[in-house]
Amino acid sequence: MSPQTTQDTYLITGVAGFIGSNLASALLNQNQIVIGLDNLSTGFESNLSFIQSHPNKNNFTFIKGDIRDFDTCQQLCHKSTFVLHQAALGSVPKSMKNPLLYHENNITGTLNLLEAAKKENIQRFVFASSSSVYGDTPTLPKIETMPPRPKSPYAVSKLTGEYYCKLYSQVYDLPTICLRYFNVFGPKQNPNSQYAAVIPKFITCSLDNTSPQIYGDGTQTRDFTFISNVIQANINSCTASKHAYGEAFNIGCGDRISINELSHQIQTQCQSTAKTTHLNARAGDVKDSLACIEKAKKQLNLKGLISLSDGLKTTIEWYQKNHTPILKRS
Repeated sequence: MSPQTTQDTYLITGVAGFIGSNLASALLNQNQIVIGLDNLSTGFESNLSFIQSHPNKNNFTFIKGDIRDFDTCQQLCHKSTFVLHQAALGSVPKSMKNPLLYHENNITGTLNLLEAAKKENIQRFVFASSSSVYGDTPTLPKIETMPPRPKSPYAVSKLTGEYYCKLYSQVYDLPTICLRYFNVFGPKQNPNSQYAAVIPKFITCSLDNTSPQIYGDGTQTRDFTFISNVIQANINSCTASKHAYGEAFNIGCGDRISINELSHQIQTQCQSTAKTTHLNARAGDVKDSLACIEKAKKQLNLKGLISLSDGLKTTIEWYQKNHTPILKRS
């Protein structure tokens, strides 16, 4: 990450989520000022419990509020230098069931923030986009110049956010940068939701010695991104040159693994003997995913990225220390 030599104020939306809380931790470690916004619809206050004992805890302010409220967005942008916009409803399957809710949160909420950021002269607006915008284009790796083919309301909402970011950069001179995350994972990720990310779900199943569930035949592949790579991309975006404004960048590892192999590796490391079960494939899921990250490396100065294998080892070790197996629960 680029060293921070001055103290600035960062507005992190979705701060109580997995990515947002990790961003807050990294910035507080650099003695930056953080304003965290979250409506706690999917985030957890427990993700921010570390702040109570953090040496820079006085640099952090939490606001329970909603990006769908424009006045809230403008008031917080007025106090901020940078916006790291992580807040969104996630999950492709859930978006298939409730597209109107996803439009309201992910599109209208993003537009509110962009308009507020424009009015308050925010120096950088970093938008958390998604690899889902590529859809099922057969060509690998995914390159930012490929035409998008979203297959779900969630993917459409992220692509629409990108288009708005580009528009606000070109028309209103707001410095925006879009980061297309590829399956982010790491310690502290919630494994309990029906729509939880696959890695924490597989790890906790393996530690419980219960059967991990795979949607489809498991031959689908993914490029998984360790959380520290995402943090570096967000922070570096705040010092990126004007050549990055209005642009989208893949944030991944540049490597892929099948879901079957992922499950096997996790079970092996956790010494689980449970058999994997397969469920019907889910609507909206893509077959294969792999990021070309050369553009991000060059323009966002990404260095020392953590590989899937190293990130997986770190993540498993964290759950081994912090997860209570079913047999030991009261």
